[in-house]
Amino acid sequence: MSREKLPHLVYLHGFLSSPASKKARETALWMQEQGLTAQYHCPELPPTPLAVKTQLQQLFAGLAGEAICVVGSSLGGFYATWAAEEFGCRAVLINPAVRPYDLLKDYIGPQRNYQTGEIQMVDASFADDLRALERQPRHPENYWLLVQTGDETLDYRAAVAFYHDCRQSITMGGDHGYAGYAGILPHIWKFARGES
Repeated sequence: MSREKLPHLVYLHGFLSSPASKKARETALWMQEQGLTAQYHCPELPPTPLAVKTQLQQLFAGLAGEAICVVGSSLGGFYATWAAEEFGCRAVLINPAVRPYDLLKDYIGPQRNYQTGEIQMVDASFADDLRALERQPRHPENYWLLVQTGDETLDYRAAVAFYHDCRQSITMGGDHGYAGYAGILPHIWKFARGES
């Protein structure tokens, strides 16, 4: 495959996270080592769901006509599902949040970003905005679900049930950060290229 036909990898970080997260940095480093820096995108997602929607619409508009694979972690996995359905691209979901609007009640008010330390306000109205962005995977062949049973933040079984028709890799143990993620990156790139 010639370089101009290579897909773009768009990494979407999780809630209260940033492009400085461990998995985002590992993805950026791996892409750099493969000489694929130009194919990698990791936007800093705003805390507001509708602002995330607008940002992703702009990003995908800038990549119109290109093959894209979205890699989403936790809440980023929820947004990746929206993007995959909205733009018809592939998506790799890492311990994704399912029905995050039900989890929001525990985070209303000021929250500190794990990497930046910035205080972000979480509003109860975000729940309705998240509901509006929820999508069922209509093209299961476009998805690859990666979950670990030791996820201490989200119940992996919810994701297994929600993405039941999609390709799934369920690893015993691990954690919410997805232990051993860097070792999966070559396989994620193959999936992005439609080779697996």
